[in-house]
Amino acid sequence: MFIIYGIPNCDTIKKVRTWFESNRIPYQFHDYKKEGIGKAKLQTWLKQKDWSVLVNTKSTTWKNLGEKERALVNNAKSALPLMEQQTSVIKRPVIEKDDKIIAVGFNEQEYKNLFIKKP
Repeated sequence: MFIIYGIPNCDTIKKVRTWFESNRIPYQFHDYKKEGIGKAKLQTWLKQKDWSVLVNTKSTTWKNLGEKERALVNNAKSALPLMEQQTSVIKRPVIEKDDKIIAVGFNEQEYKNLFIKKP
């Protein structure tokens, strides 16, 4: 089963969940705000994807960091505590299956190629 990680009031997450439901693809939703995200999970992700893919530098959370704070986040090791403490900085969604990241962010064409079985 796919796990969609994000926050429920995010417009992108709403689109993704609607897309999954309209394509009858079963999934679980992991709400960062209610369930948090553990350091071990983030470390697993950072081994699979570069920190710059997982940290949303266009997010309000990122922009609200001070310039010095942003400058300090320049590798996986420095991104980890930020992602753990401020989950809103993680690009949404992260979609996972069997502990492997399948997709980060939303791209409908990519989703069709990844998630819809071809005959």
